[in-house]
Amino acid sequence: MSLDDEIRIRILDALGKKNSVIPNIRQIKRHTGYHKATIKSSLDFMQEQGLLTGFGPKIDLRKLGYKLEVLSIAQVDFSKKETFEKMLAMNLKDPHVYRTSSLIGPGNWNFIAKHIYKDIESYHTWVKENYYDTIPEIHDFVKDRQIFYEVEPQYKGASRTDSIIALIKQEKGFD
Repeated sequence: MSLDDEIRIRILDALGKKNSVIPNIRQIKRHTGYHKATIKSSLDFMQEQGLLTGFGPKIDLRKLGYKLEVLSIAQVDFSKKETFEKMLAMNLKDPHVYRTSSLIGPGNWNFIAKHIYKDIESYHTWVKENYYDTIPEIHDFVKDRQIFYEVEPQYKGASRTDSIIALIKQEKGFD
């Protein structure tokens, strides 16, 4: 048995599917003191409103050998629509890439991508083989880019969910 054998990976994948994991209402009751019906109706309401989009595991990527998170910022030429479509199609099917979006800020940066890899070498090899070698016109599309590697030590690792809850509690004066 290992963390990344077929059984464990299929179970992790299933945990991420809609309605595979449901909240433990008894545990929430212990933390909040609210009645089970209040908790259940609140969870249903938050799901109906689209605030809760699912329930699933939190995974330490490093335990599975993925020790590198990459943040790429780029200045791209969005007028080259065909190249952008090819790159976007590759991003959508690339399991290393977990977020891409437009970027607004100082300078000419207008695109951001976040990736996960085992190490720097595997990142550069993958990007060369799957982007630069297969979409040759990408050289004209990407005008400039900077790559940042997130490495150990990590000084804070809160989730976005924990952060937004803390912000709302602070804004509203809860706790």
